Amino acid sequence: MNVRVRLDITGVVQGVGFRPAVARVAAEYGLGGFVYNDAGSVHAELEGPAAAVDQAVAAIAHRPPPMGRIDTLRSVSLQPKGDNIFQIIGSKSGDDGRTLVPPDVAVCEDCLREMRDPADRRSGHPFITCTNCGPRYTVITDLPYDRPTTTMAAFPMCPACAAEYHDPLDRRYHAQTVACPDCGPRLAWRPATGEADYGDPVGAAAAALLDGQIVAVKGIGGFHLACRADDAAAVALLRRRKTRPAKPFAVMAADLDAAAQIADVDDAAAAALASPAAPIVLVGRRAGAVADEVAPGLADLGVMLAYSPVHHQLFDRLGTIPLVMTSANRGGSPIVFRDEDLSWINGLADAVLTHDRPIHVPCEDSVVAIDDQGNQLPLRRSRGYAPLPVSVPGPRPDAVILATGGDLKTTFCLMGSDGHAHMSSHLGDMADPRTQSCFEAALEHLAFMTDRHPQTVARDMHPGYATTAWAQRHADGRPVIAVQHHHAHAVSLLAEHRRLDTPVIAVTYDGTGYGTDGTIWGGELLALTEPARFTRVGHLRPFALPGGDGAVRQPARIALDLLSRAGVDWSDDLPPVAALGENALHILRQQIPRGLSCVPTTSMGRLFDAVASLLGVCQKVTYEGQAAIELEHLARWGRAVDLDFAVAAGVLDPAPVIAGIAAGLRGGTAREDLAAGFHQAVITATATAATAAARAAGISVIGLTGGVFANQLLLQGLRSTLTRSGFEVLTHRIVPCNDGGLALGQATITAAILTNADAAAVSERNGICASESPAK
Repeated sequence: MNVRVRLDITGVVQGVGFRPAVARVAAEYGLGGFVYNDAGSVHAELEGPAAAVDQAVAAIAHRPPPMGRIDTLRSVSLQPKGDNIFQIIGSKSGDDGRTLVPPDVAVCEDCLREMRDPADRRSGHPFITCTNCGPRYTVITDLPYDRPTTTMAAFPMCPACAAEYHDPLDRRYHAQTVACPDCGPRLAWRPATGEADYGDPVGAAAAALLDGQIVAVKGIGGFHLACRADDAAAVALLRRRKTRPAKPFAVMAADLDAAAQIADVDDAAAAALASPAAPIVLVGRRAGAVADEVAPGLADLGVMLAYSPVHHQLFDRLGTIPLVMTSANRGGSPIVFRDEDLSWINGLADAVLTHDRPIHVPCEDSVVAIDDQGNQLPLRRSRGYAPLPVSVPGPRPDAVILATGGDLKTTFCLMGSDGHAHMSSHLGDMADPRTQSCFEAALEHLAFMTDRHPQTVARDMHPGYATTAWAQRHADGRPVIAVQHHHAHAVSLLAEHRRLDTPVIAVTYDGTGYGTDGTIWGGELLALTEPARFTRVGHLRPFALPGGDGAVRQPARIALDLLSRAGVDWSDDLPPVAALGENALHILRQQIPRGLSCVPTTSMGRLFDAVASLLGVCQKVTYEGQAAIELEHLARWGRAVDLDFAVAAGVLDPAPVIAGIAAGLRGGTAREDLAAGFHQAVITATATAATAAARAAGISVIGLTGGVFANQLLLQGLRSTLTRSGFEVLTHRIVPCNDGGLALGQATITAAILTNADAAAVSERNGICASESPAK
């Protein structure tokens, strides 16, 4: 007896070959019916023997296409119609729903084999793709996802490509980016002077790179600046042109074998590198494999594999020579992604390898680290992951929430009543006007693609943030809710673990966060029993940033304040004293005792900076986190000496640590041993304070969040210590621990507030979320 069922499927179901996959399953089980998609879902009707239909439904649920993801699959029984053939029918528009927009992923092995096969009609085609690979998010302009709603609309398919496109049994069935050398986009080589060359652009680019030149390469989500990573002069030239004196560059390798020649690639790192997302992975560098100038003073290297056909064609010419591959931009500005904006990189590149397929929205490379348990720790969530949502349980208000994130590593979040929190790709430094323009364009695009139009705006509490000013300018009468920075970090961690109802002590360590008392926080222990409120149960003892932001760039100033608090004389044998010079010391001798222009802070990030200065590791910070990163890398080589914080009533006093480091330096203790001892002291003091707070509150879960926990020594050591004490320890796996994950927490907290208070009441509070409970 035949039966008929209707399937309604949501998730990542467009642009990933979902309809052909359903058709193949139907053919496998001899079923009739049809499948189609609309703007929000894939819909199918299957008819045949009951057992065969059941098996087909199970196969669809458990064997989605490689880029697909099923969030819901609803099955409804229907009356049989007598269908004995199965059809894929055209997309239907006009539906109000939206499907999940798939991210861009690396070219697949099948396409690479065809590209390198001289007998294949796509031999050498630099835009080869299929339903299992290639660009999606950066080329989609509308839904349903069809050829006319992509940036491939200007490239009509030739008869051969059209035949594949319409063949349900072909790997390129309804692959919207399908093209070949006869009908697809074209590469072009544009030297700084002279005419564009369409003859052998890849060959020209490879020759320029071999010659030590800097080449701008248009990829999937924007332009990169490339040069030989084994050529110290080329890397130094790129640093001068980009005004990037020390921040490490990412390196691209041809494949896993080539990556293993320049870095220590274990199984976990190899799996991340070779995954469809193809992120930059932080791995230990091999001595001498790349120029020291690629990552000055660091033991790690950010490595990624070639992920686009153009990259692979370059390496087919270059062999195993590694390339620096860094975003084409300056400072914290966004990546260049349009040919008409190449003036942004004038003077940076000697020539450009470009193409005529437009990029609709830019997307940076993602960055992950690998911890001691083989888990991926996201540091920048972008290409390969964004804009896939994080599914958040708990309060689901009727209003769509826009959370604007922080000022550095800016991402935004759109959250609706379905519990999906759509996170943007990495945008950059929001203080840059160009980043703000990209923020607005990315927001408009993602709001349209997800059909989420914000009715409430969440922002950080900091009155000086560019995201704060942006939220106020664009409020348009909507409620604007300010969320405390570290509260947002804590809830972002709970949200990604789907543990919003779990009582937790959240250790939130970072560089800067505006506190509810108007001071700069950053070394906080927060107790949460519900998403909307927290209690500050511990913190680092306050110290000063002499000169405010200037001290962040010159951490010796912070070191001198801490030395004063520890009762240590400023003698010339201490590196921060020697680094500043007599004029600066004279000013600081007047400034620090009186507290003049000294900003109080509890920042753990700034404490790390100060210790890096005290140990002579870094006296001038040229990129965010530089001093702390270099301190961690020094500590890896050391054997920890005994150093201790004073811990009382949840307050961690660093004065004994600072005094101990000064004494160690004067006594000839190795810097790396003091650096390791400082890390161990932070671990011990934090564990002591967090354990006391958790046991006092009857809490068994401790979370670790904030940008300081990008430090692997600290993260792994503290997790191990707390686990041995019987606690469950939560760390980030989906969104970054740094400000790149902040918007998820802001949106989740705002959802909880809106669930418990109507928007009018929120508006009457002038948009301020006083989310701290009094500490007991």
